[in-house]
Amino acid sequence: MTLPEHLAVKSAAEVPLDSLLDFVRSYEESITGTASYTREDILLETGHPGYDPLHNSWCLTRPQGDVMAWGALTVRGGASLDGALTVLPGDDGDSAARELLGRLLRRTDELAREHGAEPEITIGGVLTGDPVVPRVLEEAGFRRQISFTQAEIDLTSPPVAAVLPEGARVRPIDTTPADVRDVHRLHVQTRSKGTRTLDYETFRTRLDQFNVATEEGVGIALLIEIAGRTVGHVLAYAGDGHGRIVDVGVSPASRGLGIGLALITTALAGLRELGCHRALLALDSSRIQDLNALYSLLSVNGSRAVTHYVRRPS
Repeated sequence: MTLPEHLAVKSAAEVPLDSLLDFVRSYEESITGTASYTREDILLETGHPGYDPLHNSWCLTRPQGDVMAWGALTVRGGASLDGALTVLPGDDGDSAARELLGRLLRRTDELAREHGAEPEITIGGVLTGDPVVPRVLEEAGFRRQISFTQAEIDLTSPPVAAVLPEGARVRPIDTTPADVRDVHRLHVQTRSKGTRTLDYETFRTRLDQFNVATEEGVGIALLIEIAGRTVGHVLAYAGDGHGRIVDVGVSPASRGLGIGLALITTALAGLRELGCHRALLALDSSRIQDLNALYSLLSVNGSRAVTHYVRRPS
């Protein structure tokens, strides 16, 4: 399918971040009726150590300059790439999705030749109800891997107190090698099948985003330990009244003790202290026995499903 002449291909480096933000919010509204994406979200995404806006990320723009599609690859270490493909539904949706996916796959082939191995590609952030991207991905050999429930939490409601298991304590994650190794080990152990897993060096650099306060936002990076052993961690950030819990992990041997809930409620308390009035939390509902009870406990206002698609080496 030929790309319409009125659409221009640009590297993401040529597109202002505010234009990308407006685009993603328009995409959310077109699918779900509401937009939750914030400036802090896009800063966190484009600030990822493996994100390269010049060589691995492209936008399609209309004559007036507004973005109508965005595709990107993020190198996350090892034999895998983290991809994104977001397209506004409409007359040009199919051709836009195929154009950008073609660029992503060609760039993947180039990276495979550079590194000597064909990587696995995970395309995340696809909203349930998207009429274009899932179909185009499946035509290209991607398979639906896992869906997360993204919950919006009302932080103006009375908070739930964090209840720690006996002998447990929560503390900030240090940037010392010992802490980073322990938390990275949990990161690898606790990822759901088909979700992003970072190699050690990329993860270490990624942690820096949550340990540095900037003009745009403040990060929260905490771990929980029992008898001096790290058994869980949580990463979150806040900005402009909005918060997001990005990663929660509990050691498989320590599940069932309330550690995950303690980490979430502690992070939410931190977001409240930073002035947030709402927060987003992605949950793998297949691991939660009573999702409705959790929603009630955390004062969840609404939720939506976000799906990851994976293409493995042939």
